[in-house]
Amino acid sequence: MKQEEIIEKINGFLADEFEVDREKIKPDANLRETLDLDSLDYVDLVVIIESNFGFKVVA
Repeated sequence: MKQEEIIEKINGFLADEFEVDREKIKPDANLRETLDLDSLDYVDLVVIIESNFGFKVVA
C-alpha cells in the first residue's frame, strides 16, 4: 500500500468514525485542537488503525 493510500484511509476513518469535516483534515492538523478529538478518541483511532493495517501501535 502506498503512502497516499494509507493517508486517505486514515482520513476516511477520521471523517467517518469521528465525524471530522474533511476540510479540517490536513497534514499539520492537531488532533485535539483542530479536529476536536479527545483522549478516548485517540484510543479508538489506534484500535481502528491496528485492526485495519494489521500491526500494533506501541506508546
